[in-house]
Amino acid sequence: MMKSICVFLVFYLMTFATSAQSPPKQPIDMESFMERLFPVQDEEIDYESIYEALFQLYLNPIDINKADAEVLQSTYLLSTLQVSSLINYRNTLGPLLSLYELQAVPEFDLQTIESLMPFITLGGSGLRSKKFWDRVKEEEQAYLLFRHQRTWQTRRGYTPADTSRNGIVSSRYLGDPNTIYLRFRIQHARDFSMGVTLEKDAGEQFIWDRKTARYGFNFLSAHFTRYYVGKWKTISLGDYQASFGQGLIFGAGYSLGKGAETVPTVRRSSIGIMPYTAALEFGFFRGIGVTRQFRNWQGTLITSHAARDGRISATLDSLESSRIFISSFNQSGLHRTPSELSTKNQFQETNLGGNAQFSHPSGRFQLGANSLFTRFDRPWVRTPQLYNRFEFAGQSNLVSSLYFNYNWKNFFLFGESAISQSGGTGTVLGFVSSLSKQVDFSLLWRKYDKDFHSFYSSGFSENTRPINEQGVYLGIQIRPEKRWKINAYYDYFNFPWLRYRVYAPSKGYEWLARFSYQPTRNLIAFIQIREEQKDRNLPDSGEPSLPYLVHPVNKINGMLSLETHLSKDFFIRSRILTSRLKIGENPTYGWMVLQDVQYGQNRWRLTGRIALFDAETYDNRLYAFENNVLWTFSIPAFFGQGMRYYLLGQYQLTSKLTAYFRFSRTSYTDREVISSGLQTIDGPNQTDTSLMIRYFLR
Repeated sequence: MMKSICVFLVFYLMTFATSAQSPPKQPIDMESFMERLFPVQDEEIDYESIYEALFQLYLNPIDINKADAEVLQSTYLLSTLQVSSLINYRNTLGPLLSLYELQAVPEFDLQTIESLMPFITLGGSGLRSKKFWDRVKEEEQAYLLFRHQRTWQTRRGYTPADTSRNGIVSSRYLGDPNTIYLRFRIQHARDFSMGVTLEKDAGEQFIWDRKTARYGFNFLSAHFTRYYVGKWKTISLGDYQASFGQGLIFGAGYSLGKGAETVPTVRRSSIGIMPYTAALEFGFFRGIGVTRQFRNWQGTLITSHAARDGRISATLDSLESSRIFISSFNQSGLHRTPSELSTKNQFQETNLGGNAQFSHPSGRFQLGANSLFTRFDRPWVRTPQLYNRFEFAGQSNLVSSLYFNYNWKNFFLFGESAISQSGGTGTVLGFVSSLSKQVDFSLLWRKYDKDFHSFYSSGFSENTRPINEQGVYLGIQIRPEKRWKINAYYDYFNFPWLRYRVYAPSKGYEWLARFSYQPTRNLIAFIQIREEQKDRNLPDSGEPSLPYLVHPVNKINGMLSLETHLSKDFFIRSRILTSRLKIGENPTYGWMVLQDVQYGQNRWRLTGRIALFDAETYDNRLYAFENNVLWTFSIPAFFGQGMRYYLLGQYQLTSKLTAYFRFSRTSYTDREVISSGLQTIDGPNQTDTSLMIRYFLR
């Protein structure tokens, strides 16, 4: 009875509400969403894989009536207090009858509901009553994507080869400067997904050569995934990823880490098995992955066998027999020169893993275990260096872990502890909490031994991998009143053993503060400051008697942003970015000023930017998020002096066909040569274009 009264009141109020009070389900602005999660840019972050993984969550919305606390947290849109409130509402009044009923959930406001809408659904669509192949034939989300990208200035790698004085012919790229990407995809949320991805990078040959596994395109990826087939939650064939626990074993190839969303992004989510749809040529499984549901339990089995890129070396032992081993991995995915091509598919990697997970019926508690065994067909022998003394070496590795998630009142506690075959351990413990309606807080502690080895991990870390690190992260979000929001974090870390280019145990810290002001729905302003200090080897002094000296390097970045919708169709954004780097007593500086304009109607949209930058050194480089063609992620770095501008156009030719075109140009005033090596451009300008065509088959 109480449930019926509540729903009646919600719909009664909606009848007399203005249009602004109804939470319309509009497509999410993925660019804004990604930028909110990743304001701290770094060229070492795998942005493409992150973008693809989050986009898959968007394409497969969560059933709001079935999602437990852990799944709800994975959207990064709800506070712990809101998650608890929604679960209590469902437990007290039963399943939601309409998405509009979210307005009746305590702690939910219209802004939260509008942000959440693209990621949630309410039950099934009714298509399940039809046979599987009939559903596939009728599915509207079936499309083809074609993308072409090119730099129009001639790089050195495409010029005729020359010969040195000793008769050695210089290396050049084997292919043309065109990047070509092709994708076919057909899917229905929480039902099925199948597709093929093909890519040829700039400089690679478009050739059919079975010896080097090049079949026209250099990279080929395919997947077939079914969801909820009887008691089988997921069945995936082909290329896929997995995410369980805090990512110490199965990290789905991406890590959110530190950003302007200082509270929710410190924890990972047990998303499970997902189809792999990115074009990166590493970090995924190729084989069969299945998840089966047993009431409150689920079990996952992962099998994979794939060729990987690497440098193969050989030595002769005392009996003059040859020993072949892996000396290095190649994770660039580039095969442009004979040297790069010689690394393609040089060894085989086999993976066998699993997950077991228990979820309490209340949706507040999860307990799970992970294990992954990896074997290479050849041993991996590194070039011995003092800093890599404890890195993985050998032919196989086994890593296992236990993890938990527990939602207690306004606290969401989580953790995972893993041990690898070497005996090294890795542990993450933390919590996210809503201390009040105005304050959210997060804390995370991690410790990774110098000999902890996990190949598919994305655990929270300052390093690119969770190894040789200890640290504590504190994050807070304060909403003193509706128009203001303050986000801040502080992270202290230390590295007990040596690292690449840091030849001593080292330490550092990082903090960020962002003050946001939104007086109206269409006007947002913020100022952001970030400081980072880490130890680094000082340049060689030329005195051989002195060892490498390690010295702290301090870097401060600032950003001032103002963006507004002048009308429904007209949007502008203005930003100022600054950087200061201090090594010893000689600081260097950098700045960038940019202006964005966007205007669109029903069938077309134009987005443009013009920017000026001046950064003294490469360490002063400034990262600026850029809009790009659909499903393409761009955060370039700028240093030196110059101007950057681009124009992005989108036009819907028919109901099935949409075209995107982007023109961008960087003009430097402090140089006559851009880049180095085979990427060298003789001249101060670099011009790039991107063309994408999307065609819906139905």
